[in-house]
Amino acid sequence: MNGLFWWAAALCLALLAALAATLKRLYSLEASAAETTRAPLRAPEGWSKLNELLTMLLALQESGVSHSGTISREEFGRAVLDCACQLMKCDRGSLMNWDEKAGCLKIVAARSMLAEATQKLFLRSGEGVAGRAFASSAPIFIADPAKDPRYLSPAAGDVEPFVSIPLLVKGKPIGVLNLHAQEGAEPFNDYNVKFLSILAGEAAVMLHNMDMFDNLQIFYLEMVQTLARAVDSKDAYTQEHSDRARVKARRVAQEMELPDPMVRHVEYAALLHDIGKIGIDEAILLKPGKLTPEEYEEMKKHPIIGHQILAPVKYLGPVAQMVLYHQEWYDGRGYPEGLKGEEIPLGARIVAVLDAWDAMTSDRPYRKALGRDVAISELKKGSGTQFDPKVVETFMRLEQGGWTSDNGGPTH
Repeated sequence: MNGLFWWAAALCLALLAALAATLKRLYSLEASAAETTRAPLRAPEGWSKLNELLTMLLALQESGVSHSGTISREEFGRAVLDCACQLMKCDRGSLMNWDEKAGCLKIVAARSMLAEATQKLFLRSGEGVAGRAFASSAPIFIADPAKDPRYLSPAAGDVEPFVSIPLLVKGKPIGVLNLHAQEGAEPFNDYNVKFLSILAGEAAVMLHNMDMFDNLQIFYLEMVQTLARAVDSKDAYTQEHSDRARVKARRVAQEMELPDPMVRHVEYAALLHDIGKIGIDEAILLKPGKLTPEEYEEMKKHPIIGHQILAPVKYLGPVAQMVLYHQEWYDGRGYPEGLKGEEIPLGARIVAVLDAWDAMTSDRPYRKALGRDVAISELKKGSGTQFDPKVVETFMRLEQGGWTSDNGGPTH
């Protein structure tokens, strides 16, 4: 599914670029012909606006494709609205998205509208002008909102012409683009509405792709949770080990003020750091005594196996790197590559501390769980040698504070 999404997005981008190049070529040919006949040069009607529209479409495509997973629906909505306002030389409008769960249209981006109004405006399908445009999948133009009953609760003196353009994906509406024509704006004639419909169509495709990407992320999360629990199920002593590490890893990453995408990657790495153990013999995993040198060498392969499992999934690329290096030591004595200090990805350094803590404070095949004070002492002892001192310091601060979660509640 992921490959198909990127292929389709790239194809759309290529087609838009090809269209722009073809139109420019045609214009060049007309210009050459005009020069040959010494006729005065005049651009084809609407070319400048079409050229402007194509430039906007290419920019939106680039923004949506290159920033998938990092740009929010609100940010993209504002970019679309800015393009529409620029195209029509107006400064007031909104972009609404259909909320399937709530069963209504909600504003995701607005210009020159009161914040209170945007927060309270929810329209059901068929309600108001935007709701009617959504329900009919066709643009609706209102010449005078104050005199048109379809326009809900017009403000005093609100007489600006208004147009609502549905955002369609394969004929199905997913939202609407609303614009008000202020003085000096382009008229909302058939010609301009067609341009707006093209822009709205491109926005609809990109918003739909964002939904697909979000669904893909949910699918990946469910997949990695299933894989992690499959690993935990092989070892009765480590049940829920990955889930515990995941929750605390997220809090450490947030406390260290890492960007949201990296916090998510650290969280997934903590959840999946032992995924490679699925390829290790259970006799070694569950051995109650000390491992032989040969068995230990076999156990040391689990980060590499984990990396091999995760690396083919593009979305999990950063996570795969953290899993590969979570057994490296800060002083360079770890494995598999003997990296040291800042050479080790920060996410891997965070996971290393959480992994060690959970291992010390839970029962293992070869020993009972250590007491909390002993575990704290061991973690401090490893600071600067096995562990990153900054990560240990952050972990200790949260441990002493009771692991208050990002929503104000305890994580225990």
